[in-house]
Amino acid sequence: MWRSYFLLAVLSGCVNPVSGYSNGKVSVACGDMVPQHGYEPSPEPPPFSITVDKSTVSSEDNITVSLQVASSKPMFFRGFLIEARDAGKLNSPAVGFFILTDPLESQLLLCGHTQVWGSLLDTTTVEGAQEDRLSCLWKKTPHLLESQGSAVSHRRSTKKTHLQAVWKPPKYPPQRVQFLVTVVHEYKVYWVRIAGPVVSLSGATAVPSTAVPAPTSSPSALSTPFSSAGCGHNKSCLRDPPDCQPESDHHCFFLSFTPDLQGSSVMFELSGPAEGYVSFALSLDKWMGNDDVYLCVSDGGRVTISAAHITGRTHPEQEIQDDLWSRAWRLADGVIQCRFHRNTVLPQLENRFSLNQSYFLFLAHGRSHQGSIHKHDQQPLISTNQKLITGHPEDLFGSRSPLLIKFHGVLMLTVWMWTVSTAVLIARHYKHLWPDTTLLGQRLWFQLHRIMMVLAVLLTAVAFSLPFIYRRGWSKRAGSHPYVGCTVMALAVIQPIMAVLRSAPESPRRIIFNWMHFAAGTAGHILAGGSDSEDKENILFAQLETQQHERISKFKKMVLVVFIVGNTGFLAAFIKAIASV
Repeated sequence: MWRSYFLLAVLSGCVNPVSGYSNGKVSVACGDMVPQHGYEPSPEPPPFSITVDKSTVSSEDNITVSLQVASSKPMFFRGFLIEARDAGKLNSPAVGFFILTDPLESQLLLCGHTQVWGSLLDTTTVEGAQEDRLSCLWKKTPHLLESQGSAVSHRRSTKKTHLQAVWKPPKYPPQRVQFLVTVVHEYKVYWVRIAGPVVSLSGATAVPSTAVPAPTSSPSALSTPFSSAGCGHNKSCLRDPPDCQPESDHHCFFLSFTPDLQGSSVMFELSGPAEGYVSFALSLDKWMGNDDVYLCVSDGGRVTISAAHITGRTHPEQEIQDDLWSRAWRLADGVIQCRFHRNTVLPQLENRFSLNQSYFLFLAHGRSHQGSIHKHDQQPLISTNQKLITGHPEDLFGSRSPLLIKFHGVLMLTVWMWTVSTAVLIARHYKHLWPDTTLLGQRLWFQLHRIMMVLAVLLTAVAFSLPFIYRRGWSKRAGSHPYVGCTVMALAVIQPIMAVLRSAPESPRRIIFNWMHFAAGTAGHILAGGSDSEDKENILFAQLETQQHERISKFKKMVLVVFIVGNTGFLAAFIKAIASV
């Protein structure tokens, strides 16, 4: 009671003549933080950022909150409104108290509080009187005023590029607090509820991890791009290319997740260049299907953040979105970025995975039309190993090529680039190199040719089956590749069948086999991606026929060695490239 009388006495001595003005009088906007200007907020990414000097504090600590221009172009702001809210209930009133560091450019506001001094001030209805009394209160009783201002706004409409205030947690703070800011550049140009950092408060009363916040607010706009700082130390990250920097590399696909101190919720950040959407999924295996999916979809200059579930290889089915909170997004330079929080356990939602388990992480992107997504543009990035979402921070690695597909590529390259090419070279140009040398009753060149070709058919059959095993059937969206593969497999099988049924060398029908054998082999070699240098070799060896047999034999041996060594080197380089994908 004594405090009420004291405040009343102070207010009585602070009454000044009333003059109407609107600078900083934004208490009516405390709830939705929308300026009463009669215009829509700017759809462009905000050129401002809000930062804090600490990410974790106790209830006794103070936090310095900074609002500054984040654009490389000349920029300024005239007005602003900064609030701190429960990160799990962004529609709830502002929490904590601000302390001014620059009373000439900023002022304290009442947002959501019912303290006695606030009710006394709110009885004034004439615009400008409350600000004058606050100014007088600041001069006479700053220690009381500092403990009562739940929001900070501008005092004058001067051009500003940087401003600071100090925030103090309330007596009973929530577990997480997020700072929000509305910034006015000009009367018609402003940004609403720019999402700032989330601060964890140690010593706060724990909220059961099964509690599901139910905010209804739309996602806020992020002021700055995500950063890879802290990957492997403070948060787990999955990036493609590895070690890319999302804040500077516009081709970087980036996923990070950070559990809170109590392990009751996790913050996810997703970023990547895409025409329509970026997404990630939690999966128990490396097969797409029965996964927990999260989507950030570009829609009309904004980004919608949603959760979905995939059953088999079907289109994602949308899930209830109320379990995603503190949603924020950014859309700039063709890069989609989004951030959201999710409780670790959602027992009432059977299709939503518990984050206390280990999963493979899928990272995908693709096109969208009017908010509806299409199939991802390329193979998703899949983490190499499973990761406990609430576990220790790690810098994760992944691949867009599953192991079975990698084996498919390695086998096809080995067969058609090395085995078949070598077998063809020996059959065409080395028949007379070892005329008296035999192997198991047959001439050496013929046995080498036959062994390599049989091996080629077997390895092609294995390589041919791997994509079907991975896709679990025929892929309707793989273009012409499956049809080419089937043709190559058919030609590979036809070759040994024709060889078994061939006529004797002296038979007049032998020429039919020769041409069919040549045509099928050449077609298969070309379709499989191999290259045949037959014409160059024929020219070379036609010139050599006029030379002595010894020199020809010696040169042919050298050519064969160079061919095999060169092909082996190229094959090793290609296999290394496949392994690194």
